[in-house]
Amino acid sequence: MRITDVTTIKLRYQMDVPMADAIHYMPDRPTLLVQVHTDAGIVGLGEAAAYGGYLESTEAIILGELRTTILGADPLSVEKLWAMMATRAHQRGRRGMLMMAISGIDIALWDIIGQATKTPLYRLLGGYRDTLTAYASAGFYAGDKGIAELAEEVGGYSSRGFRHVKIKVGRNPEIMLNPLHEMPASDYATVALDEDIERVRAAREALSPGVGLAIDANNAWTPSVALKFMREVERFDIAWLEEPVATDDIEGSALVAQRLDTPVAGYETETGLPGFRELIARRAVDIVQPDVIWTGGITESRKVAALAQAYGLPIIPHVFSSGVSSIANMHFIASLPNAGLLEFDQNPNPLRTELFEEPIEIASNGTVRLPDRPGLGVTLNQETIDRYRVEDHKVAVTAAD
Repeated sequence: MRITDVTTIKLRYQMDVPMADAIHYMPDRPTLLVQVHTDAGIVGLGEAAAYGGYLESTEAIILGELRTTILGADPLSVEKLWAMMATRAHQRGRRGMLMMAISGIDIALWDIIGQATKTPLYRLLGGYRDTLTAYASAGFYAGDKGIAELAEEVGGYSSRGFRHVKIKVGRNPEIMLNPLHEMPASDYATVALDEDIERVRAAREALSPGVGLAIDANNAWTPSVALKFMREVERFDIAWLEEPVATDDIEGSALVAQRLDTPVAGYETETGLPGFRELIARRAVDIVQPDVIWTGGITESRKVAALAQAYGLPIIPHVFSSGVSSIANMHFIASLPNAGLLEFDQNPNPLRTELFEEPIEIASNGTVRLPDRPGLGVTLNQETIDRYRVEDHKVAVTAAD
């Protein structure tokens, strides 16, 4: 079997009400899917993260460079192909868009292997479990969402069976060095640090007993701000504090992790094994958060997970994009002995909920079962693809203020 082509599908869902985390304004949900075609008629499906810029930027790397590297190759030689893609471009860095682009192809290659061997991907990767516990990833900022609305939203998740809920913190314009100041719509849905403390309190009170509450600062704070904030909210029994400081502030993250009883989780914004090696070895995180569409695919993420296990650390991957991101990370998580918790985005996004003929469904007890079909085990819904496809002449990004 040989690779005959690599193609992409650009999708975008325009949200009715924009949402935001600590520093990012999100009026839409863009998605870049990748398909790897073979002479056996098997087509593998993947997704390349396209955060922070044009879909075309990552697409250009996939179609203009990585495609050329793997054409004619055996798709089952996934480790070799990963090394070829990463090594031939090494002079332009080991992080960022290159890792995102490789991710899309790598996931598609693993999907091909699963289909060719008629094996569900999670079993091919080790099959540690077939059911995951999902947590509600929610509590974003929005122009029409105050503390009361946040509490009502969060309370609904525990009543639906979720055993963990995560909300956003950190959209605080008064905090010096907050990257928010340089971002688009920097004045949208902002709150003071004291109000964020009240948001956490209200969320905790809205949750049923025994339901965990995590908070995510999305790189907004310095170590001193993170510690100050946590002194006020640790009494609310926070399950973990996610990305409290800039990803490359390893010493700062290690300081926060050392000072707090609450586990520090991160960093989804790291890409590749070398960066995660530093975070793990320098004890800058207590929970490790790769993402197979961002970290270099399943091939690289497995290495991150193995390194974390060697240090006795759990994996809770970042999962926040389309249905392909969800299903690919699900297979990855289900294969690991040091994982089991699935981030499940609760914001409106038909590119997650309507992308497949076979929907990903959460049971009433907050769990989700892996499909028993070969590979990723999903089929694209062509109607959804046609409705949200982005043609080249229609591509746009949100302009800065």
